[in-house]
Amino acid sequence: STLLYLLLYSAARTAAGPQLANAAALLLSAVANTAANRRLTFGVRGRARAVRHQAQGLVVFAIGLALTSGSLAALGAANAAPGHSTELAVLVTANLAATVLRFLLFRAWVFPERRATPAKDHS
Repeated sequence: STLLYLLLYSAARTAAGPQLANAAALLLSAVANTAANRRLTFGVRGRARAVRHQAQGLVVFAIGLALTSGSLAALGAANAAPGHSTELAVLVTANLAATVLRFLLFRAWVFPERRATPAKDHS
């Protein structure tokens, strides 16, 4: 999802400022990321609670947006005209921190029922 985010950001950045490009790229990749994590990481199948999971994912998105937007704002304060590669480096770092936080929030809050299921005894 970080690669998708960077591709979307780079595409949007050609037509918009860094904050708008960041928000758009993060929103689009967050919806895809929540769906992928729901199915692949946490093994949740079917439509039950899908809307709730996406709504919770949007809260997690807002936290990630605050992290990445704050990083871009700090970069802008330090350098009035940073290069695209510098923006990407700052965003990769911020996105990695957001990814760790997103996984922890998904595990503890969005998909806690997957952890609450007891393991089957095969003996």
